[in-house]
Amino acid sequence: MRSIKYSEAISEGIVQEMESNPNIFITGIAVDYPSGIFGTTIEAFKKFGPSRVFDSPAMENALTGIAIGAAAVGKRPILVHPRVDFMFLSFDMLLQLAAKWRYMYGGNAGNVPIVIRGIIGRGWGQGSTHSQSIQAPLAHFPGLTVVMPAFPEDAKGLMISALRHTGPVVILEYRTLYDTMGEVSEKPIPTPIGKAKVIKEGKDLTIVATSFMSLEALNAAKKLEESGISIEVVDLRSIRPLDEETVLNSVKKTGRLIVADTSWELCGVASEIVALAAEKAFNFLKCPARRITIADCPAPVSNSLEKVFYPSSSTLIKAICSMLGVESKEFGLIDLTESFKGPY
Repeated sequence: MRSIKYSEAISEGIVQEMESNPNIFITGIAVDYPSGIFGTTIEAFKKFGPSRVFDSPAMENALTGIAIGAAAVGKRPILVHPRVDFMFLSFDMLLQLAAKWRYMYGGNAGNVPIVIRGIIGRGWGQGSTHSQSIQAPLAHFPGLTVVMPAFPEDAKGLMISALRHTGPVVILEYRTLYDTMGEVSEKPIPTPIGKAKVIKEGKDLTIVATSFMSLEALNAAKKLEESGISIEVVDLRSIRPLDEETVLNSVKKTGRLIVADTSWELCGVASEIVALAAEKAFNFLKCPARRITIADCPAPVSNSLEKVFYPSSSTLIKAICSMLGVESKEFGLIDLTESFKGPY
């Protein structure tokens, strides 16, 4: 095992799968640029060239339709959206055709194993049209698989699993994660789709988190441990399918639940997890569950407003102390986004 960046883990997973499967190709805006979608496609371009890694025009819906057609005849396309917000233009093909393909044809027209990568979330000054996390609307549709890797190991492992999957998979990658480091095996080891991971065990309260909020939750849990507060952190990893068993086991163990998501509260993933706990673990809850999400408005551009808009580990600590009935104090936490210098 060695420590590599989140972006390098994605790149390595893609290259290893392309080496073993000649049907995989990559397309999207700027995938063959020197920046290589912030370092995740340039190695594939160098190794396999423009026949398998090629730039595309800004034609999201048409390109998704082309990829579905290619997948239907045996190819395995990877479509990359440098800003997930423009994926909305592809929803017609993605949700009306790819997600429903197997159902419409009763399994008699094969599968459409496309992988769609979307870059989400906070950077610096992204604003309301370049920073959205759209896991909730995507996961609403049966037939679509939606995953959100938070750590380099899973960034590689979920990419490998997605490229071996039989149907359409959307991978949402939080831009602030790209330079984070983690231990990753050199071997192509898949991370199971539909399986959450307990990244820290605890007994006083459970935090179920998605994507970048898993790092914030882990940061909060480690700080609270210094004061004798034991927090269990569950990295959800997969939004659809959802690992109900791991979530419920943790809630039943601790009796308290906070859900931290990178998107909005209303009709969101956080609400879904709280509903799950209310329906299937209500008798184990010692107090009402809490949702920690972004503010109920479009994202601001100003750095000072971003600090208010986006929740952090400090936000989580205040909520945890309130639920446990203990005094909240200043822990001198480091802002995990302070070192972020790009990509835009």
